[in-house]
Amino acid sequence: MAGGEGRVLLLSDPRTLDPAILGNAYASGALLGNALYGTLMTNDEADEVHYSMAESFTTTDNGKTFTLKLRPGLVFSDGTPLNAEAVKFNWDRTKDPAVGSPHRSEAATIESSEVVDDVTLKVTLVTPVPRYALSVLASSMNWIASPAALQKGQQAFDAKPIGAGPFTLESWTRQADIRLVKNPRYWDAPKPYLDRLTLRSALDSNQRYNTLLTGGADVAVDSSWVNLDKATKAGLPTDVMQLSGGVFTALNMRRAPFDDIRARRAVAAAVDSDALNLAAYNGTAKLADTLFTDASPFYSETPLRKRDKETAQRLFDELAAEGKPLSFTFTSASSSENRALAENIQTQLSAFKNVKVEIRIIEVAEFVQLRRTLDFDAVITSALFQDPEPRLTTVFSGGSPANMPGIDDPALNKALLAGRTATSEEERKAAYDTVQERLTELTPMFFVARGGLGAISAKNVGGLVQYGLGSLLPEELWIQP
Repeated sequence: MAGGEGRVLLLSDPRTLDPAILGNAYASGALLGNALYGTLMTNDEADEVHYSMAESFTTTDNGKTFTLKLRPGLVFSDGTPLNAEAVKFNWDRTKDPAVGSPHRSEAATIESSEVVDDVTLKVTLVTPVPRYALSVLASSMNWIASPAALQKGQQAFDAKPIGAGPFTLESWTRQADIRLVKNPRYWDAPKPYLDRLTLRSALDSNQRYNTLLTGGADVAVDSSWVNLDKATKAGLPTDVMQLSGGVFTALNMRRAPFDDIRARRAVAAAVDSDALNLAAYNGTAKLADTLFTDASPFYSETPLRKRDKETAQRLFDELAAEGKPLSFTFTSASSSENRALAENIQTQLSAFKNVKVEIRIIEVAEFVQLRRTLDFDAVITSALFQDPEPRLTTVFSGGSPANMPGIDDPALNKALLAGRTATSEEERKAAYDTVQERLTELTPMFFVARGGLGAISAKNVGGLVQYGLGSLLPEELWIQP
């Protein structure tokens, strides 16, 4: 089982190897980050935290302060120590707005941190977050790079990234192959099982599946419900995370036309989820009618929205009568699923009077910039989670840098904070009931489908293990010759 080369298809090309900027999720560089930098901790399907380079991350005051303990003797791939000082440097850097990390809101939860000794970092949070470990492991805070290497600047770091992961960079040809080789200094020997990894992006879902099927790749990170369905029927090994939340259309409340609640409610009432499922996923997706899946302790059977064509048309007409006929641009990433969703929403809305939709297609790298500029009317994004903390706060709390719709509602903020800081499940359930009510009332978005966070492999490949938000662990992969 040991040895060999793994060829892995990704859902996007990185624009940098900087761990603060790589996204730790299925679509945005998770496998690459895990390969180069390893993990401090991971979680399983039951949302239990498991430690890897960290030995523990504990709180004795219900989440106001945490103590991180590292394994002793950790080293970066160049032999220099990975210590508490390095963790502090990386976390402070992720928090810095100038760096532009997509995970700044998770890092900004830390008010201050203090290095106690080589293996101990004490952090104090702005507000108590009992399950803050989940914020760390589901973000780029889980990846620690050499401070000395980062201080040389992005260009030098991209040429020679120094981490403590199972692999190191051999070469990176932009928009083509990223070649990685086994790190002999990796802490968890004999892992990784493979000697080499070659990573390449495959944006088109049909091409991705066919490349895997015809032997052109060993593993595909995949979010396509169609591909996951085909793979299951073909008997290929798959691993799919069953998460609450899902993929949603964010309606930008910061500016016209969606600063008017009638515009948001009209679009949400007009769109048919079953038609979207058919158009984008051949009817194979699990729909997100509720905020939580029925497996969650926070499940409420009350639907987030109801389709109502008459109400939608009445609201479109009302806006037009006031001289504000609804016209907006739908921004979509270039993946085939996102494009199909945007085009089908455009088609569905064309059946109504007094509404006009244009589509703007952007590359994944541009989408990262969009999170900073917030220059869009409507866009496909996601809120995927096992436990609602930290993701719901990150996505819907007023003032959060990752709040794409721009919602800032006092009652919602209060409920999110209560869900985040409460220690009993009963209190949390009450808080998240309020969260769902406010999201339904204010319609900052509408959910499309649950996320298909998955990985598919050839039949001779094993070790598909994900954590967080579809973050595949490369050190677990093996190939039977």
